[in-house]
Amino acid sequence: MKIGFIGLGIMGKPMAKNLLKAGYEIVAYDVMKDNLDDVTKAGAIPAASSKAVAEECKIIITMLPNSPHVKTVVLGENGVLEGAKEGTILVDMSSIAPLASQEICKACAEKGVKMIDAPVSGGEPKAIDGTLSIMAGGDKTVFDEVYDILMVMGASAVHCGDIGAGNTTKLANQVIVALNIAAVSEAFMLSTKAGVDPIKVFDAIKGGLAGSTVMNAKVPMITEGNFKPGFKIDLHIKDLSNALDTGHGVGAPLPLTSLVMEMLQTLHADGHGQDDHSGIAMYYEKLAGTEIRK
Repeated sequence: MKIGFIGLGIMGKPMAKNLLKAGYEIVAYDVMKDNLDDVTKAGAIPAASSKAVAEECKIIITMLPNSPHVKTVVLGENGVLEGAKEGTILVDMSSIAPLASQEICKACAEKGVKMIDAPVSGGEPKAIDGTLSIMAGGDKTVFDEVYDILMVMGASAVHCGDIGAGNTTKLANQVIVALNIAAVSEAFMLSTKAGVDPIKVFDAIKGGLAGSTVMNAKVPMITEGNFKPGFKIDLHIKDLSNALDTGHGVGAPLPLTSLVMEMLQTLHADGHGQDDHSGIAMYYEKLAGTEIRK
């Protein structure tokens, strides 16, 4: 089967490569030539535009930074809808605002194109090993049609409801992840300032109720001072901005989210926007004048 893949950044590149390894023929496009060249070397067919991808493929996956990028790629000049045939399926795996997903889906429907929103969680490591968590919204029959493709890239794929439900679920996920990293940073700063080795604390509590996938993934990075991006602070700012906007729209209180958002904004202002979101620990390190290190 020939699948279009648009957006070959930190997440999209390994996802496309996993599809290639599974035997799918990939027609790929990215505005960054180096990204496109990398996936081409892995076996993908390069395309000159999003429109060109849509002209070749019945199923198209997009993996882009935010709502405006998806709108440009799908609705804009030389975009997907200019090249797509009736019956094409668009699987937008970007993390964007739920209302944007609904707007794009409506425009797709007018051209006879079916769409689901299917954002992911797990960051670059799980994108590489094909164990992402995928949360989808849209017509269940369309989800079922692409389920096997999604499961090449993920360890799970769950249909969450109508279009936009996938991105609403992703926003909930991102709130929990951000608050979890902040809690881990705060707790491990406490232990460090009290003179207890953070690695000993980690070993002692990771198997108990406080244990989490976030703590298992981020404490080793924090204690090594390794903030190489698997998921960038600037992208988490984008997600929390969408969460706060959505929360305001539906009347959901998000006071803790707003606090962590200010931490992320401070880190961005300090030049850490391209660092991993485990860098929330650096906010605490700046306040305390102490590093959390093994």
